Amino acid sequence: MENSAPTTISRRRALTVAGGVAAGAALAAHAVPAFAAGTSDADAIVVGHGLAELVAAGKKVLLLDQEAESNLGGQAFWSFGGLFLIDSDEQRLMGIKDSQELAWQDWLGTAGFDRGVDDPTGQDYWARKWAEAYVDFAANEKRSWLYGLGIRWFPIVGWAERGGGLADGHGNSVPRFHVTWGTGPAVVEPFEKQVRAGVASGKVTFKFRYRVDEIVRTNGAVTGVRGAILEPSTAQRGKATSRTVVGDFQLNAPVVIVTSGGIGANHDLVRQNWPARLGNPPKTMITGVPAYVDGRMLGITASAGGRIVNPDRMWHYTEGLRNYDPIWPNHGIRILPGPSSMWFDATGKRFSAPDMPGYDTLHTLGSITASGYDYSWFVTTSKIIAKEFALSGSEQNPDLTNKDILMLLSRIWQTPEPIEKFRKNGVDFITATTLSELVLGMNKLTGDGLIKLPDLQRQIEARDREIDNPYSKDAQVMGIRNALSYTGDSLSRTAAIHKILDPSAGPLIAVRLNILTRKTLGGLQTDLSGRVLDSTGTPIPGLYAAGEVSGFGGGGVHGYRSMEGTFLGGCLFSGRQAGRAAAAAL
Repeated sequence: MENSAPTTISRRRALTVAGGVAAGAALAAHAVPAFAAGTSDADAIVVGHGLAELVAAGKKVLLLDQEAESNLGGQAFWSFGGLFLIDSDEQRLMGIKDSQELAWQDWLGTAGFDRGVDDPTGQDYWARKWAEAYVDFAANEKRSWLYGLGIRWFPIVGWAERGGGLADGHGNSVPRFHVTWGTGPAVVEPFEKQVRAGVASGKVTFKFRYRVDEIVRTNGAVTGVRGAILEPSTAQRGKATSRTVVGDFQLNAPVVIVTSGGIGANHDLVRQNWPARLGNPPKTMITGVPAYVDGRMLGITASAGGRIVNPDRMWHYTEGLRNYDPIWPNHGIRILPGPSSMWFDATGKRFSAPDMPGYDTLHTLGSITASGYDYSWFVTTSKIIAKEFALSGSEQNPDLTNKDILMLLSRIWQTPEPIEKFRKNGVDFITATTLSELVLGMNKLTGDGLIKLPDLQRQIEARDREIDNPYSKDAQVMGIRNALSYTGDSLSRTAAIHKILDPSAGPLIAVRLNILTRKTLGGLQTDLSGRVLDSTGTPIPGLYAAGEVSGFGGGGVHGYRSMEGTFLGGCLFSGRQAGRAAAAAL
């Protein structure tokens, strides 16, 4: 349902994961004719400097953002660089048989579009159209377009969101998560180069520390923006900046493209829009995005007549770690787990399928909230962590980010250094040689004494007995064997199957998992040109949106759930669509 989110969101603001680099470069690639010379400051104004915006900049374009230049590229810079591709060269190299038809089956089963799909005024009408267009893009032009820009991928394709157990249900039937060689910074780089070339030629002007407070409409059409100029900042990327106002501005243009991101750092707003289907909103969460990702431009655009749809759809991770060396407030890092760790709720009760590592993020989130606690546990072994644990984020993967092949190969014989640092310095890790010592450490960490040794031991031993045969009734054990049948997982992401209580695989490790806020799946409703629609489904003249602020296209291209690798790509695609459409309209 559409709710009161627009009025509340209007008090806040966000920078997209990648909404901006895309709208900017798309405009930069078109010779946008001058419009209403003498009355406009530019042909187009782009609000936010994440990835979608950088794909949109053009002949005479102003790129505005309340943050400093150090944050150019937005959340995309911090990402693991995972991209969703269909029937790619990398998949074929790994022996994966994929197709557009299979991917569309998976997308529909995952998204669950059910809000007016056939009604032009329905919340899911444009979302589904965007989904179909995006799957076609991912199966055809996406890889060749990005390859032509110099982007390359790690050859082993990851298998994220494996789903709930039915062929036509949630999840990826095959591995589709392509990690960019160079991670997030390498995705941003070619688009940033295009925009900076525009700056050098006089086509593009950066206006950092310009905070938009209002989208101006004249006679029904958007004609510019107003806002406040903030004091200069030398803060490093991701660090919080001041909100001290030193002036104001009004800038005029016949096109405004909003690429300002979601609400992930605004926990109050996350809780306000939290859906009942996921239980009660957590009292305690950690944050997976910088503080400026607070949703402010959503409400400002709504005040200009834009329609927000599906505000209750969101994507938060269940495997969050408190960062021992935080960059932004309450900074959390997500574990990208392989399939072998045992997963328990806060009371020590093992989760059942599909609440297994890497299978169904939001179902597991609902199971955690249903437990009455805001955290859960992995119980695992050193052998599993060494092979299966990865951390999301460019800064947590120096081998991939810096394209260091020797460091990458060292993962074969040792636990990656970032994982070891979290294991030694992070507050969420407990290491012990015996299960009784492990339970003592778990209870000491939380202070609630919820874990009972006999009960935990009974469940672990029951699982371990299932390892004795090459077949099993235990769904997770079956999943491990399934993973080992995929070459990519057996090479890099799945430990040889073993008993948790096998001393040779130790020491034992318990990891407290926190709920980590991340993505907004709903947002401004847009048509396939990225034009923002009003409450009647009519495009607002001159107003466009791209990236996370538009639900990655149409106000919710993912529906209820993501298939992963689709956030960066959604920003690229929606930014390019909006940039091209705006250029054509001008």
